[in-house]
Amino acid sequence: MLGSINPLGERGRRSRWALTVAAYLLGSLAGGTGVGAALGAIGSVTVSHLGVGVRTVALAATVAVGVAWEAGFLTSRPLPGPRRQVDEDWLVRYRGWVYGVSFGFQLGLGVATIVTTASVYAALAAALLTGSVVGGAVVGAVFGLARALPVLGGRRIRRAGDLLSLDAALRRWDGPARAAGLVLQLAVAAAAIGSGLLVAVGGSR
Repeated sequence: MLGSINPLGERGRRSRWALTVAAYLLGSLAGGTGVGAALGAIGSVTVSHLGVGVRTVALAATVAVGVAWEAGFLTSRPLPGPRRQVDEDWLVRYRGWVYGVSFGFQLGLGVATIVTTASVYAALAAALLTGSVVGGAVVGAVFGLARALPVLGGRRIRRAGDLLSLDAALRRWDGPARAAGLVLQLAVAAAAIGSGLLVAVGGSR
């Protein structure tokens, strides 16, 4: 999205960058909140009867499997999910706020486009395991907003040279960012296991 939704690109399409980005953020927030609420509703009838400790450990296991898959320990295949991306023809066919909210909504859903990180599935699992519509909606909202915020990184792109510089920086930081993401997910899994065990111990007393 940084290569498409930035001040340079929006100016060329006679759209206002601020308006397009606002629509993009709101669309992603709406998509994340919607899918989170739906998963929370499913969880309310499938997993809500399970103890908090059990659900927490289940989340940790989901994160661990996702990290192992993404790191190539389980298989060399890419993460499961659709192979499609957003329709970039919309960039020249519709107004900025229209493709902004559409692209954002698809991003917020998590699995409407190609899945590049296992953290997407971890977030969706967390929404399900809350076992409530409200809890799932909160998880989904945070997920959707977090997925959309990187678009703000292109706010200083005013010339073609700025875009090239950003592209080079993204390529340079791709590996370290992925590694940091895997480490962060493992830390979340470890914390989840620890809290799950504490809940289990506390409940057995």
